[in-house]
Amino acid sequence: MLEFEWPIVLYFAALPLLIWLLPAIKQASITTVKVPFFTNFWKSLASVTEQTKWWVKLLAILAWLLLVAAAAKPVWIGDAIALPVEGRDLMLAVDVSGSMQETDMKVNGREVDRLTMIKFVAGDFIERRKGDRIGLILFGQQAYLQTPLTFDRETVNILLSESIIGIAGKATAIGDAIGLAVKRVRTTNDNNRILILLTDGQNTAGEIQPLKAAELAAQEELKIYTIGIGADEIYRQTVFGNRRINPSLDLDENTLKKIAEQTGGRYFRARNTEDLNKIYAMLDELEPLAKEDQFYRPTEVLFFWPLTLSMLLLLTVIRLRG
Repeated sequence: MLEFEWPIVLYFAALPLLIWLLPAIKQASITTVKVPFFTNFWKSLASVTEQTKWWVKLLAILAWLLLVAAAAKPVWIGDAIALPVEGRDLMLAVDVSGSMQETDMKVNGREVDRLTMIKFVAGDFIERRKGDRIGLILFGQQAYLQTPLTFDRETVNILLSESIIGIAGKATAIGDAIGLAVKRVRTTNDNNRILILLTDGQNTAGEIQPLKAAELAAQEELKIYTIGIGADEIYRQTVFGNRRINPSLDLDENTLKKIAEQTGGRYFRARNTEDLNKIYAMLDELEPLAKEDQFYRPTEVLFFWPLTLSMLLLLTVIRLRG
Protein backbone atom coordinates (compact mmCIF):
# COMPACT_ATOMS: atom_id res chain seq x y z
CA MET A 1 0.00 0.00 0.00
CA LEU A 2 1.00 3.63 -0.49
CA GLU A 3 2.07 5.71 2.50
CA PHE A 4 3.70 9.09 3.11
CA GLU A 5 6.58 9.31 5.58
CA TRP A 6 6.00 13.05 6.11
CA PRO A 7 2.23 13.43 5.69
CA ILE A 8 2.20 16.87 7.36
CA VAL A 9 3.77 18.31 4.20
CA LEU A 10 0.53 17.59 2.33
CA TYR A 11 -1.06 20.58 4.06
CA PHE A 12 1.06 22.80 1.82
CA ALA A 13 -1.08 21.69 -1.12
CA ALA A 14 -3.53 24.47 -0.18
CA LEU A 15 -0.84 27.18 -0.35
CA PRO A 16 -1.64 28.30 -3.95
CA LEU A 17 -5.25 28.82 -2.90
CA LEU A 18 -4.14 31.11 -0.08
CA ILE A 19 -1.91 33.02 -2.48
CA TRP A 20 -4.83 33.45 -4.85
CA LEU A 21 -7.16 34.61 -2.06
CA LEU A 22 -4.65 36.97 -0.41
CA PRO A 23 -3.03 39.29 -2.97
CA ALA A 24 -0.72 40.75 -0.35
CA ILE A 25 0.67 37.34 0.52
CA LYS A 26 0.93 36.57 -3.17
CA GLN A 27 2.91 39.73 -3.87
CA ALA A 28 5.19 39.18 -0.88
CA SER A 29 5.88 35.62 -1.90
CA ILE A 30 6.84 36.63 -5.42
CA THR A 31 9.15 39.47 -4.39
CA THR A 32 10.97 37.56 -1.67
CA VAL A 33 11.82 34.38 -3.59
CA LYS A 34 15.20 34.88 -5.23
CA VAL A 35 15.85 31.50 -6.78
CA PRO A 36 14.97 31.81 -10.51
CA PHE A 37 13.48 28.34 -10.77
CA PHE A 38 11.04 28.86 -7.92
CA THR A 39 10.40 32.47 -8.99
CA ASN A 40 9.02 31.21 -12.27
CA PHE A 41 7.07 28.52 -10.46
CA TRP A 42 5.37 30.98 -8.12
CA LYS A 43 4.65 33.37 -10.97
CA SER A 44 2.97 30.57 -12.87
CA LEU A 45 0.79 29.70 -9.88
CA ALA A 46 0.10 33.31 -8.87
CA SER A 47 -1.06 34.36 -12.27
CA VAL A 48 -3.36 31.50 -13.06
CA THR A 49 -6.32 33.83 -12.83
CA GLU A 50 -4.92 35.81 -15.73
CA GLN A 51 -4.65 32.81 -18.04
CA THR A 52 -7.06 32.52 -20.87
CA LYS A 53 -6.46 28.81 -21.34
CA TRP A 54 -7.94 26.82 -18.45
CA TRP A 55 -5.84 23.76 -19.09
CA VAL A 56 -2.65 25.77 -18.52
CA LYS A 57 -4.00 26.67 -15.08
CA LEU A 58 -4.75 23.02 -14.48
CA LEU A 59 -1.21 22.01 -15.43
CA ALA A 60 0.27 24.57 -13.01
CA ILE A 61 -1.93 23.35 -10.14
CA LEU A 62 -1.13 19.74 -10.92
CA ALA A 63 2.60 20.52 -10.98
CA TRP A 64 2.32 22.04 -7.50
CA LEU A 65 0.34 19.12 -6.11
CA LEU A 66 2.91 16.67 -7.47
CA LEU A 67 5.72 18.69 -5.94
CA VAL A 68 4.00 18.62 -2.55
CA ALA A 69 3.42 14.88 -2.89
CA ALA A 70 7.10 14.34 -3.65
CA ALA A 71 8.10 16.41 -0.60
CA ALA A 72 5.86 14.22 1.60
CA LYS A 73 8.12 11.30 0.58
CA PRO A 74 5.73 8.65 -0.73
CA VAL A 75 6.75 5.01 -0.25
CA TRP A 76 5.20 1.78 -1.41
CA ILE A 77 4.99 -0.83 1.40
CA GLY A 78 4.94 -4.40 0.15
CA ASP A 79 3.45 -7.53 1.66
CA ALA A 80 4.89 -8.86 4.93
CA ILE A 81 7.83 -11.24 4.48
CA ALA A 82 8.79 -13.68 7.23
CA LEU A 83 12.35 -13.46 8.49
CA PRO A 84 14.21 -16.71 9.16
CA VAL A 85 14.28 -17.70 12.83
CA GLU A 86 17.28 -19.09 14.63
CA GLY A 87 16.60 -22.61 15.87
CA ARG A 88 18.62 -25.62 16.99
CA ASP A 89 19.59 -29.00 15.68
CA LEU A 90 18.01 -31.16 18.37
CA MET A 91 18.38 -34.95 18.37
CA LEU A 92 16.31 -37.22 20.61
CA ALA A 93 17.87 -40.58 21.44
CA VAL A 94 15.30 -42.88 23.06
CA ASP A 95 16.11 -46.21 24.68
CA VAL A 96 13.85 -48.99 23.36
CA SER A 97 15.73 -51.88 24.94
CA GLY A 98 14.00 -54.71 26.82
CA SER A 99 14.20 -53.00 30.21
CA MET A 100 11.93 -50.20 29.00
CA GLN A 101 8.94 -52.55 29.38
CA GLU A 102 9.08 -52.13 33.17
CA THR A 103 5.66 -50.82 34.25
CA ASP A 104 6.75 -48.44 37.00
CA MET A 105 5.23 -45.30 35.44
CA LYS A 106 1.75 -43.82 35.48
CA VAL A 107 -0.06 -41.77 32.84
CA ASN A 108 -3.45 -40.34 33.79
CA GLY A 109 -3.59 -42.73 36.74
CA ARG A 110 -2.91 -45.80 34.62
CA GLU A 111 0.21 -47.93 35.05
CA VAL A 112 2.27 -47.97 31.85
CA ASP A 113 5.74 -48.98 30.75
CA ARG A 114 8.59 -46.50 30.56
CA LEU A 115 8.52 -46.06 26.80
CA THR A 116 4.81 -45.25 26.82
CA MET A 117 5.43 -42.56 29.41
CA ILE A 118 8.24 -41.08 27.28
CA LYS A 119 5.97 -40.99 24.24
CA PHE A 120 3.26 -39.26 26.24
CA VAL A 121 5.51 -36.50 27.57
CA ALA A 122 7.95 -36.11 24.67
CA GLY A 123 5.12 -35.51 22.22
CA ASP A 124 4.27 -32.16 23.81
CA PHE A 125 7.94 -31.23 24.04
CA ILE A 126 8.51 -31.93 20.34
CA GLU A 127 5.43 -29.95 19.39
CA ARG A 128 6.69 -26.92 21.33
CA ARG A 129 10.06 -26.85 19.58
CA LYS A 130 8.89 -24.72 16.69
CA GLY A 131 11.85 -23.44 14.70
CA ASP A 132 14.15 -26.33 15.71
CA ARG A 133 15.19 -29.13 13.42
CA ILE A 134 14.48 -32.36 15.27
CA GLY A 135 15.85 -35.83 14.65
CA LEU A 136 14.99 -39.14 16.32
CA ILE A 137 17.32 -42.02 17.21
CA LEU A 138 16.04 -45.28 18.65
CA PHE A 139 18.59 -47.52 20.31
CA GLY A 140 18.76 -50.88 21.98
CA GLN A 141 21.50 -53.34 21.12
CA GLN A 142 22.04 -51.18 18.07
CA ALA A 143 21.25 -47.55 17.28
CA TYR A 144 19.06 -46.55 14.35
CA LEU A 145 18.27 -43.17 12.86
CA GLN A 146 14.49 -43.07 12.77
CA THR A 147 14.19 -39.54 11.35
CA PRO A 148 16.96 -37.20 10.18
CA LEU A 149 16.98 -33.59 11.32
CA THR A 150 13.78 -32.02 10.07
CA PHE A 151 11.33 -29.19 10.74
CA ASP A 152 8.49 -31.69 10.36
CA ARG A 153 7.65 -32.13 14.03
CA GLU A 154 4.48 -34.06 13.25
CA THR A 155 6.40 -36.83 11.49
CA VAL A 156 8.89 -37.09 14.35
CA ASN A 157 6.01 -37.46 16.79
CA ILE A 158 4.33 -40.12 14.68
CA LEU A 159 7.49 -42.20 14.35
CA LEU A 160 8.20 -41.92 18.08
CA SER A 161 4.65 -43.03 18.89
CA GLU A 162 5.06 -46.03 16.58
CA SER A 163 8.30 -47.21 18.23
CA ILE A 164 8.20 -50.61 19.91
CA ILE A 165 10.19 -51.99 22.84
CA GLY A 166 12.83 -54.42 21.64
CA ILE A 167 12.73 -53.30 18.02
CA ALA A 168 16.45 -52.47 18.19
CA GLY A 169 17.39 -55.41 20.41
CA LYS A 170 17.18 -56.19 24.11
CA ALA A 171 20.58 -54.78 25.20
CA THR A 172 21.55 -51.10 25.50
CA ALA A 173 24.14 -49.37 23.28
CA ILE A 174 24.35 -45.87 24.74
CA GLY A 175 27.74 -45.17 23.14
CA ASP A 176 26.51 -46.10 19.67
CA ALA A 177 23.48 -43.82 20.06
CA ILE A 178 25.73 -40.88 20.90
CA GLY A 179 28.09 -41.78 18.07
CA LEU A 180 25.21 -41.84 15.59
CA ALA A 181 24.05 -38.41 16.78
CA VAL A 182 27.58 -37.04 16.35
CA LYS A 183 27.66 -38.39 12.82
CA ARG A 184 24.35 -36.76 11.92
CA VAL A 185 25.14 -33.29 13.28
CA ARG A 186 28.66 -33.29 11.82
CA THR A 187 27.22 -32.48 8.40
CA THR A 188 25.31 -29.41 9.62
CA ASN A 189 26.56 -25.84 9.94
CA ASP A 190 24.42 -25.01 12.96
CA ASN A 191 26.37 -24.25 16.14
CA ASN A 192 23.34 -24.96 18.35
CA ARG A 193 23.54 -28.76 18.50
CA ILE A 194 21.67 -30.60 21.21
CA LEU A 195 21.22 -34.28 22.05
CA ILE A 196 18.65 -35.40 24.62
CA LEU A 197 19.35 -39.01 25.58
CA LEU A 198 16.78 -40.98 27.56
CA THR A 199 17.66 -44.36 29.00
CA ASP A 200 16.84 -46.57 31.96
CA GLY A 201 19.95 -48.73 32.05
CA GLN A 202 23.65 -48.97 31.42
CA ASN A 203 25.77 -49.56 28.37
CA THR A 204 25.74 -53.30 27.69
CA ALA A 205 26.34 -53.42 23.93
CA GLY A 206 27.70 -51.45 21.02
CA GLU A 207 31.06 -50.78 19.41
CA ILE A 208 31.94 -47.53 21.20
CA GLN A 209 32.06 -46.76 24.90
CA PRO A 210 29.75 -43.97 26.14
CA LEU A 211 32.52 -41.74 27.51
CA LYS A 212 34.55 -42.06 24.32
CA ALA A 213 31.46 -41.14 22.34
CA ALA A 214 30.93 -38.17 24.66
CA GLU A 215 34.50 -37.06 23.92
CA LEU A 216 33.71 -37.08 20.20
CA ALA A 217 30.49 -35.18 20.88
CA ALA A 218 32.40 -32.50 22.77
CA GLN A 219 34.76 -32.10 19.83
CA GLU A 220 31.78 -31.52 17.54
CA GLU A 221 30.24 -29.08 20.06
CA LEU A 222 27.27 -31.39 20.58
CA LYS A 223 25.77 -30.67 23.99
CA ILE A 224 24.20 -33.73 25.61
CA TYR A 225 21.42 -33.71 28.20
CA THR A 226 21.01 -37.15 29.72
CA ILE A 227 17.84 -38.32 31.43
CA GLY A 228 17.70 -41.40 33.64
CA ILE A 229 14.28 -43.06 33.52
CA GLY A 230 12.80 -45.26 36.23
CA ALA A 231 11.19 -45.22 39.65
CA ASP A 232 13.24 -45.66 42.82
CA GLU A 233 10.83 -48.13 44.34
CA ILE A 234 7.66 -49.96 43.56
CA TYR A 235 5.62 -52.60 45.38
CA ARG A 236 5.06 -55.96 43.75
CA GLN A 237 2.68 -58.68 44.83
CA THR A 238 4.49 -61.95 45.52
CA VAL A 239 3.58 -65.21 47.21
CA PHE A 240 4.98 -63.65 50.38
CA GLY A 241 2.83 -60.53 50.10
CA ASN A 242 3.73 -57.02 48.91
CA ARG A 243 7.43 -56.62 48.36
CA ARG A 244 9.26 -53.32 47.85
CA ILE A 245 11.80 -53.40 45.04
CA ASN A 246 14.01 -50.89 43.20
CA PRO A 247 13.38 -51.25 39.45
CA SER A 248 16.23 -48.88 38.57
CA LEU A 249 19.16 -50.86 39.95
CA ASP A 250 20.67 -51.12 36.46
CA LEU A 251 20.57 -47.37 35.83
CA ASP A 252 24.17 -46.13 35.44
CA GLU A 253 23.71 -42.59 36.74
CA ASN A 254 27.43 -42.04 37.17
CA THR A 255 28.15 -42.54 33.47
CA LEU A 256 25.17 -40.43 32.43
CA LYS A 257 26.41 -37.58 34.64
CA LYS A 258 29.90 -37.79 33.16
CA ILE A 259 28.52 -37.74 29.61
CA ALA A 260 26.53 -34.59 30.36
CA GLU A 261 29.42 -32.86 32.15
CA GLN A 262 31.89 -33.71 29.41
CA THR A 263 29.72 -32.08 26.74
CA GLY A 264 28.47 -29.07 28.68
CA GLY A 265 25.00 -30.49 29.33
CA ARG A 266 23.22 -31.69 32.45
CA TYR A 267 21.93 -34.92 33.91
CA PHE A 268 18.31 -35.27 35.04
CA ARG A 269 16.45 -37.99 36.89
CA ALA A 270 12.89 -38.82 35.88
CA ARG A 271 11.21 -41.07 38.45
CA ASN A 272 7.70 -40.42 37.18
CA THR A 273 5.69 -38.56 34.58
CA GLU A 274 5.70 -35.33 36.57
CA ASP A 275 9.50 -35.40 36.82
CA LEU A 276 9.87 -35.80 33.07
CA ASN A 277 7.44 -32.97 32.41
CA LYS A 278 9.48 -30.70 34.69
CA ILE A 279 12.70 -31.78 32.98
CA TYR A 280 11.36 -30.85 29.56
CA ALA A 281 10.20 -27.50 30.96
CA MET A 282 13.72 -26.90 32.29
CA LEU A 283 15.15 -27.84 28.91
CA ASP A 284 12.93 -25.21 27.33
CA GLU A 285 14.54 -22.67 29.67
CA LEU A 286 18.10 -23.93 29.22
CA GLU A 287 17.70 -24.13 25.45
CA PRO A 288 15.08 -21.45 24.69
CA LEU A 289 12.69 -21.88 21.86
CA ALA A 290 13.45 -20.10 18.62
CA LYS A 291 12.11 -16.57 18.48
CA GLU A 292 8.62 -16.11 17.21
CA ASP A 293 8.26 -15.39 13.53
CA GLN A 294 9.34 -11.88 12.70
CA PHE A 295 8.21 -10.03 9.63
CA TYR A 296 9.30 -7.01 7.67
CA ARG A 297 7.62 -5.10 4.88
CA PRO A 298 9.84 -4.10 1.97
CA THR A 299 9.52 -0.41 1.11
CA GLU A 300 10.19 1.31 -2.18
CA VAL A 301 10.81 5.07 -2.28
CA LEU A 302 8.66 6.76 -4.93
CA PHE A 303 9.28 10.51 -4.48
CA PHE A 304 11.29 10.83 -7.71
CA TRP A 305 8.24 9.94 -9.81
CA PRO A 306 5.98 12.84 -8.75
CA LEU A 307 9.03 15.12 -8.58
CA THR A 308 10.06 14.35 -12.15
CA LEU A 309 6.53 14.74 -13.44
CA SER A 310 6.11 18.00 -11.54
CA MET A 311 9.27 19.43 -13.11
CA LEU A 312 8.11 18.42 -16.59
CA LEU A 313 4.72 20.03 -16.06
CA LEU A 314 6.31 23.18 -14.68
CA LEU A 315 8.62 23.51 -17.66
CA THR A 316 5.61 23.03 -19.94
CA VAL A 317 3.67 25.79 -18.16
CA ILE A 318 6.62 28.19 -18.31
CA ARG A 319 7.11 27.46 -22.01
CA LEU A 320 3.43 28.00 -22.79
CA ARG A 321 3.42 31.30 -20.89
CA GLY A 322 6.62 32.46 -22.51
